[in-house]
Amino acid sequence: MKVLVTGSAGFIGFHLARRLLQRGDEVVGLDVVNDYYDPALKERRLATLADLATQSDKRYAFVRGNMADRPVLDRVFEHNRFDRVIHLAAQAGVRYSLENPHAYVESNLIAFVNLLEACRHNNVAHLTYASTSSVYGANTNMPFSEHHGVDHPLQFYAATKRANELMAHSYSHLFRLPTTALRFFTVYGPWGRPDMALFKFTKNILEDRPIQLFNNGNHVRDFTYVDDIVEGVIRASDAIAQPNPTWDSVRPDPATSDAPYRIYNIGNNNPVALTAYVDAIEAALGKVAKREYLPLQPGDVPSTYSDTSELEGQLGYKPVTPVIEGVRRFVEWYKSYYGADTNY
Repeated sequence: MKVLVTGSAGFIGFHLARRLLQRGDEVVGLDVVNDYYDPALKERRLATLADLATQSDKRYAFVRGNMADRPVLDRVFEHNRFDRVIHLAAQAGVRYSLENPHAYVESNLIAFVNLLEACRHNNVAHLTYASTSSVYGANTNMPFSEHHGVDHPLQFYAATKRANELMAHSYSHLFRLPTTALRFFTVYGPWGRPDMALFKFTKNILEDRPIQLFNNGNHVRDFTYVDDIVEGVIRASDAIAQPNPTWDSVRPDPATSDAPYRIYNIGNNNPVALTAYVDAIEAALGKVAKREYLPLQPGDVPSTYSDTSELEGQLGYKPVTPVIEGVRRFVEWYKSYYGADTNY
C-alpha cells in the first residue's frame, strides 16, 4: 500500500515508517522538523529512513512542511494517491502546554482539520491517528477503558487530542470517512524523545546529576515499548474502521459509532511504579541514580493503566515487551548513539 505518515521525523513516526518500509509498503513521510527538541536527532532519524530506502530499494519520499499550512497538504495529496493515512504529527508534551498553548492549537487542531479535509476530498480509505491516554484526565476508574467517558482532561494537550477524536467522529458521520483513534500509553524505547523521563533519567544518571521524581515518586505508568505501539498502529490501520451495528443512541458507546469510527487503547496493560522504572534504568546502566523527590506537578495524572481488551478482541494483538527488556534496549541504543562512557 501507499501510506502517508505524518510526523515521520518524530519518535513513533520514525519507527512506524521504518516498519512499513520493511514490510514492503510505499511510504511518504511529512514533518515540519521543528525545534521543540533537538532537531539533530530528528534529522538522524530521517537520514536513517533514507538510507534504509536506498539500500533496500524501498519506495520512500519525505516532504518537509507544516500541516497547518493548507497548501502544503494540498500539494502532497495532489501528487500522491494514498491507500492509508497515519497521522502522528502533533505538538507533544504536557508541561509545555502550560507555557505555549498556541503551539497546540496550530499543530494539533488546525493541522488536524486540514488533514481531515484532505482525506475527505481525496477519498482516503482509512485515517488512523494518535490520541493519548492523557484524555482520561480526572477519571480514576482503572484500568482505563475506551468505553469510559473522557470529558475532564487535566491538560490543554489532552484537550486538543480529545478534540481530534470529536472532529474525526464528525467527519466519519458526515462524510463516511473511516477514522480510528489510538490512545497511546507512555511510549518509550530507542530513538525516544529527549524531553521524556527515560531519556532524561538515563542522561542524568550517566552525568552524575540527580533525577527528579514528581509526585514524590508515587507515579504509576503503563509504560509501552515503541515496537509494540507500532505493531498496534499497523494492525489498526490495516483494519478499516466500520460502523458498530449494535450501537445504541440511547446508551451511546464512546468507543464506537453508527459511523465508521473506532477508538483503541494501545498500552502494556501492566502498570509499573515510577520507582521500579528507575530501578530498571539503574540495572541497565549498572549505576545508581541520585533521586530527588518533588510534589505533583500541575496537569500530571498520578496513575495510568490501559484496558486492552478491545485491541485484543478486535485486532488480535496485545503488547508484550516487559519494562526491564524495553529499558535495556533503550540504554543500549543511547550508549551507541551518544558514545556514552560506561567505565565506572
